[in-house]
Amino acid sequence: MRTYLDCLTCIVDQAIKTMQLHTDDEQWIKQKMDDFFPMMREVKLERTPPENGMMMYNYVAQVTGNPDLFRKVKQENTRKALELYPYLKERVETASDPLLTAVRIAIAGNIIDYGANRGFDLEKDVERVLQQDFARLDVEPFREQVEQAKQILYIGDNAGETVFDRVLIETMGKPTVFAVRERPIINDATREEAQAAGLHRVARIISSGSPVPGTPLNLCNREFLELFHTSDVVIAKGQGNYETLSDAPRPIFLMFQVKCHVIARHVGMPKGSIVLWYQS
Repeated sequence: MRTYLDCLTCIVDQAIKTMQLHTDDEQWIKQKMDDFFPMMREVKLERTPPENGMMMYNYVAQVTGNPDLFRKVKQENTRKALELYPYLKERVETASDPLLTAVRIAIAGNIIDYGANRGFDLEKDVERVLQQDFARLDVEPFREQVEQAKQILYIGDNAGETVFDRVLIETMGKPTVFAVRERPIINDATREEAQAAGLHRVARIISSGSPVPGTPLNLCNREFLELFHTSDVVIAKGQGNYETLSDAPRPIFLMFQVKCHVIARHVGMPKGSIVLWYQS
């Protein structure tokens, strides 16, 4: 997916909000934004939004001297998600269709997002997604391919959401490799957050090599690329992974919530939709 003009306002908005995690000094933020605006000339519309956003997050990390401004946010979201974990497991275990319920739970966790959607209520949004109709639901090919799979590559998204991913991985019951970001970027999960969610107990955790809030294949490492091309099933979670893998050179399952009007327009589904999409 390419970058649209509306994505530029999002980059600026995220720059301000991320610096506000560092300080409430509006004059300091204004000064740093004055220095940042000329850098917007580096944005290329033919790149994916996460690739263009990387420039902004690198700048904010530089001027604040903090490469992981969302660290406390990630820890808190993981803590809250782990508190919900027994309830989520019970919902799966008592469901008439455990796998579909686990898919819903995994997608519900995608609401934890400090890029596209900061105004979420975790418990309310979980209940909403557990009841909501899918805008697209390719569950039968998902069920069939998971059942036959000898190895699954699961590309994660946000910290805290990882707990919800764990529920789906446990329900699938297949050997799984869980891919995380190479280094901190927004509230995306790195190896540290994946382990905090207990994913190391149910999957092998690797870095995709990606330094951006998505998975552009041209920025990924060799280990990830080999698994991407050879795994029986690839699951990509979240909008950032949709933005960077919507034209992937192999079949993948995309799971996400539609959280902004740009994505809504691109996929032809209303904002707020939930999606399990088999891109074959």
